[in-house]
Amino acid sequence: MSGRRQVQTEGAPGAIGPYSQAIAGGGFVFTAGQVGIDPATGELVAGGVAAQAERAMRNLASVLDAAGTSFDRVVKTTIFLADMGDFAAVNEVYGRSLTLPYPARSTVAVRALPKGALVEIECVALVGAA
Repeated sequence: MSGRRQVQTEGAPGAIGPYSQAIAGGGFVFTAGQVGIDPATGELVAGGVAAQAERAMRNLASVLDAAGTSFDRVVKTTIFLADMGDFAAVNEVYGRSLTLPYPARSTVAVRALPKGALVEIECVALVGAA
């Protein structure tokens, strides 16, 4: 046994390459980055960076739920922005999903994101007994 398990849900977009939506192991779940793609349509949501951030957070919530955890057990997040000028808008959306104590976080500006997305968010959360 490898000590790791694949996490998969239809509540978030499926992997478009050789990776998993998340892997759980060692008491943690490590998610792949989620962009603002609606899993029902496979398309980026309309409405700009805030709408994409909302959808990305819903996608993450679905992956965490499939892993048996939730946002209140997240210990680390990474946010990738196509434009650092969108930081405040994404920060506002992000802050509505998480509670004190807030997880550690990195925010990075990148040249481009998959499918022309404006934001991508990934996280690491605790799984198993609290």
